[in-house]
Amino acid sequence: MRMIRYLAVVAALAMAPSAAVPALQTGVRAPDFTTTGALAGRPFRLHLAEQLRHGPVVLYFFPRAFTTGCTLEAHAFSEAAAQFRAAGARVIGMSADGQEALTRFSVEACRNAFPVATATADTIRAYDVSLTPGRQDMTSRTSYVIAPDGRIIYSFSDMDWQHHVTNTLNAVREWHAAQRRHRG
Repeated sequence: MRMIRYLAVVAALAMAPSAAVPALQTGVRAPDFTTTGALAGRPFRLHLAEQLRHGPVVLYFFPRAFTTGCTLEAHAFSEAAAQFRAAGARVIGMSADGQEALTRFSVEACRNAFPVATATADTIRAYDVSLTPGRQDMTSRTSYVIAPDGRIIYSFSDMDWQHHVTNTLNAVREWHAAQRRHRG
């Protein structure tokens, strides 16, 4: 009987979604970086510290532009863009793709709603989001919500794109609610 239960638990764990623990945990300072990307098909220079001056940043890493999961995730973030803006947050997608691919992706998949930028090898190492250890040519699917003070307030890593938008939007809303409580 115990063996059957054990095998059932092992089978259930094997079929569970592949969520992983992100490398950078809540409370640590997010590494600052500067890179290039695109917003609505136009070149975009991204400096994380500058973006944080305007409020929280949802920094989400995705493996490769124009792959099925990444395109679906970008569509989902674009559909929720107004909700993120209403919550005072900026969404920025990050991948190891080059400028040409990201320029097209910013229009076609992101629907001009938010910028996407190149995750350089240094940024991939700093955020420890390499899909394959030791290689910096593709990132894992990892989302961070970073408060204006530069600290990570939420992190989530899962190769299934479907929970990244909801989870990060909820984290932004919870952070804003906590800020209102502290002021009030």
